[in-house]
Amino acid sequence: MAKTASKSAARAPKKSSAKPKTISSSEGQIEKASVEALKKLQALGIEQELQNDIEWCLGSYRADHNPVGLYAMAERALSVLKAEQAKKTKGVTAKLVSDLEKAVQSR
Repeated sequence: MAKTASKSAARAPKKSSAKPKTISSSEGQIEKASVEALKKLQALGIEQELQNDIEWCLGSYRADHNPVGLYAMAERALSVLKAEQAKKTKGVTAKLVSDLEKAVQSR
């Protein structure tokens, strides 16, 4: 028996996957700063309402990538953390405050 050449199936063109929406660096910076501020507020056990607002805004931001609420909450967190830093509360570092200030100013 002679071997016959098998027909190779025509390949469909490969579909390119849609690239995820890129986040600008300032928006990524505000998200990171908000997460850090939230962690610090939780560690200190202060401003429960602000913690809840930041958590809600982070969820909203991750859903629609609209950072307006994060900027507002970051400003509130900044004033609270500056007050805690003035009281010399352990754990509120100058780096944390400056990162939060930079994120708010990057608007």
